[in-house]
Amino acid sequence: MPGSPRQGTQAQGMQNIVLVTGPSGAGRSTTIHALEDFGYEVIDNLPISLVPRLVEGPQPLGRPVALGLDVRNRDFNATAVIELIDRLTRDPAVMLEVLYLDCSPTELIRRYAQTRRRHPMAPGETPAEGIEREIDILAPVRARADHLIDTTEMSPHDLKAEIARWFHRDGSDRMAVSVQSFSYKRGLPRGVDLVFDCRFLANPHWVAGLRDKDGRDPGVLEHIAADPHFAPFVQKVTDLLLFLLPAQLDEGKAHVAIAFGCTGGQHRSVAVTEIVGNALAENGWTVSKRHRELERRTAAAPPTKAG
Repeated sequence: MPGSPRQGTQAQGMQNIVLVTGPSGAGRSTTIHALEDFGYEVIDNLPISLVPRLVEGPQPLGRPVALGLDVRNRDFNATAVIELIDRLTRDPAVMLEVLYLDCSPTELIRRYAQTRRRHPMAPGETPAEGIEREIDILAPVRARADHLIDTTEMSPHDLKAEIARWFHRDGSDRMAVSVQSFSYKRGLPRGVDLVFDCRFLANPHWVAGLRDKDGRDPGVLEHIAADPHFAPFVQKVTDLLLFLLPAQLDEGKAHVAIAFGCTGGQHRSVAVTEIVGNALAENGWTVSKRHRELERRTAAAPPTKAG
């Protein structure tokens, strides 16, 4: 569900509250930890009946609050959660956002099989039965979400990046820019604003000495840069972004995500991401760079034995 990214400051005289919920296994713990890293005061599994006390004081807390709610809460039920959402929404001293973490039942079953945990809704039955019950119970809450994030195909790193996109508070009014590379074979990254296709450039994959290297290698970059389309492409894309980013900032955006894709996400998109990201940073923008497929490859590599 669409929403507006956080602007990094708490509204004057108001208490910002993010209510985090969703089916067990969808990534609530990862989200709560990410929000804590971003400066939120985290309260997990507080009984629903006690939540209103957070906003009954004469002054708001000094920082936003993230509340984790799920079926393990002592007095959890969908009706109580909806009533809580309605109560906080009506309160003029509260700015509430409901974040629902969704996930396909098939993927939830797979995750439970990996951890071998019992499902809280079916401790004596199969996880599939508990997952079905929980999704049914949460359906009314899902319909009220301000932010709906499907974590089915997300790694914990992907989820944390998406949470940062919407909720990171860095105390700055300067818009953050993320630039990343990806493989079209693995699908478009989630949550990107602008996507550029690099598959028309010369592919180092077909050069034996370059195949196992990536776009940060000088030899790989030299091979790609020899393509007559490379320099004009990089220049035109950089000029376009330098034109667009100030307009996005004026529009009130807190974050813009830019992605460059190629077939394998190892050579061409990586090289262009590095060059364009550096160019934007040199022009004063706060830039983070990420290479999705290289991260996946590193995460999948077996640990090195000491010796």
